Amino acid sequence: MAEIDLQAIHDEMVAVAYQAGVMILAANPADIDTDTKLNSVDIVTETDKGVEAMVSARLSTAFPDISFMGEETYKPGMKIGPEPTFVCDPIDGTTNFVHSFPSACISLGLAVDRHPAIGVIYNPWQDLLYTAIRGKGAYLTRARGAEPQRLPLAKSPRPLEGLGSSLVAVEWGSTRDGPNFDLKVDVFRRLAGTRETGGSMVHSLRSLGSAALNIAAVAAGQVDMYWEGGCWAWDVCAGWCLLEEAGGRMVHGNPGNWDPELEARIYLAVRGAPSGQKEIVEEFWKVMGDGKLDYSV
Repeated sequence: MAEIDLQAIHDEMVAVAYQAGVMILAANPADIDTDTKLNSVDIVTETDKGVEAMVSARLSTAFPDISFMGEETYKPGMKIGPEPTFVCDPIDGTTNFVHSFPSACISLGLAVDRHPAIGVIYNPWQDLLYTAIRGKGAYLTRARGAEPQRLPLAKSPRPLEGLGSSLVAVEWGSTRDGPNFDLKVDVFRRLAGTRETGGSMVHSLRSLGSAALNIAAVAAGQVDMYWEGGCWAWDVCAGWCLLEEAGGRMVHGNPGNWDPELEARIYLAVRGAPSGQKEIVEEFWKVMGDGKLDYSV
């Protein structure tokens, strides 16, 4: 494939995200049909499917040579290859959407050589648009037409001083039993617990209900870390680009792997900081002890 114009692709992705936002806001969650995939909390709606169909059609028309992977059309065994690929979650935070809780978004990324190259995340309820192009920085636009703010939002980000001074994002996930769930609960307890009981006593734990928005918050410097297991490339591709362009780092959510693949399914995002990234990652991994998440099946 010839050299691709990342700026032109980014601009079309932003336009598509805004159109998706119109569709999402027009839907009344009380009136739409819902279905489940894994269990009663793994929800998909007709709006998810409709938004993805629009995104796929519009992007394939504009860029017919670029592949597409979407959550609602994914088939087991599909993998992201080295060719440019759009990676889309039409509504990341569907459970929030169904409950009219305003923390959900379209997450739209472009992967090149299996690594994020463009990220676009749009929360239509709050009119928050996060964008990034590899090598060109990450930005937050708080209202359509407003001046973008470069990420991280702080002009001089604070050093990372350890878990005891950190705000950490986590999620329960849709699988609520088994060894992965047990490890998550154990790690949550260790993070939140007092030092006297062997805990890290983090400032607090946060759950936005959307992997993309959690990563965006880390990129913005509003959250120090985000640990997740069980999500997919479409949940993290766009946010990953934001994170790196904002000086943050994505490592594996299990100890020891500093360079995870896009489809690793287990992630630890750390905000940009003048110092302390490596140390806080190692401190977090130590909290996990001998435990490891496993989503290979």
